[in-house]
Amino acid sequence: MIRVTDLVNTLKKNSVNFFTGVPDSILKELSMYLNPSKKGKHVIAVNEGSAVSIAIGYYLAKKKLPCVYMQNSGLSNAINPLISIADARVYSIPLVLIIGWRGSPGSKDEPQHKAKGQITKKILDLLKIKYTVLKDSNDLKKFDKIIKFSKNNKTPVACLIENGILKKIINKNKTKKLKNKTINKKIFLENLLKLAPKSTRIISSTGYNSREIMDLRNKKKLTKGRDFYMVGGMGHTSSVALGYSMFTSKKTLCVDGDGSLLMHMGSIKTLSDFANKNLKYFLLNNNAHESVGGQKTNSDKINFSIFSKSLGFKKYYKITDEKNIKKKIKSILSTKNTTFVEVKIDNYKKENLPRPRDLKKIKNLFMK
Repeated sequence: MIRVTDLVNTLKKNSVNFFTGVPDSILKELSMYLNPSKKGKHVIAVNEGSAVSIAIGYYLAKKKLPCVYMQNSGLSNAINPLISIADARVYSIPLVLIIGWRGSPGSKDEPQHKAKGQITKKILDLLKIKYTVLKDSNDLKKFDKIIKFSKNNKTPVACLIENGILKKIINKNKTKKLKNKTINKKIFLENLLKLAPKSTRIISSTGYNSREIMDLRNKKKLTKGRDFYMVGGMGHTSSVALGYSMFTSKKTLCVDGDGSLLMHMGSIKTLSDFANKNLKYFLLNNNAHESVGGQKTNSDKINFSIFSKSLGFKKYYKITDEKNIKKKIKSILSTKNTTFVEVKIDNYKKENLPRPRDLKKIKNLFMK
């Protein structure tokens, strides 16, 4: 195993003092260790391509090597700026990438991570990015060498870190509850599942949203409607929901999270432009990347009423407590306009939530 402090010190010895990235379950010890409040030192980006771009801007301003962290599933988001801007054959910009390696060969993981895990090294090879795999503290010497290679050759380099390699630390940056009123997410979702018409289709974002919906259905025997769980593709929930709703008369509910919305926010504009009356967009907003460590998203600084209306949504609803919750949900489901619903949810300790397993079966049931 590797201590986060040793990893960061290896970077700092090479004058790497700026960090940006997208929170990841494997690298949560790193992102929790880096204090987001220190302006100019650490930026949590909305997606991996943005993180690489922020790092490029930092290098252009400071002439110093930046560090970008991400999960390997998000490496695809980062390919564009990596190959078209930072590559040694283009602008030749040095970067250090720390990549959480979900689904590494031989490890137990979810299907979507296994698929990406098997090709992660090949992607780096195609990008001509030199990399090393960190398994213990002895590997930090290899890491130090490729950091120096990046500086000397002005090119991106990377390290891959598998699950369980980084030692756990005390979370100094625990997610705080939102200051304003909030509703328990389980209470909201249970009422939504009970009140939705039988033919309803729900498309829910990756992380806890999908797992909690599945858990509630199993425990409460809630059988009305069908679900499509976005086990991957963070940020693309609204687009999948839009594409589905445009070609069906079934009521379609998009259940999204604030981190997911921010990752590809422009997609919400497309949704508002092309959505039919059968699509309702629900934002479950707790201002946190909850399933990967609770790092802040800063969504609490957005006025979603103004935001949604500026994008063309005809109706905006805000749910902050349990008062008249059934009446509110019934009203939302019956509206005939494009609708944006912000649900202010709290952060609470999760039980051992199940994960979707038979994905093809889930798909086939959804499509019936």
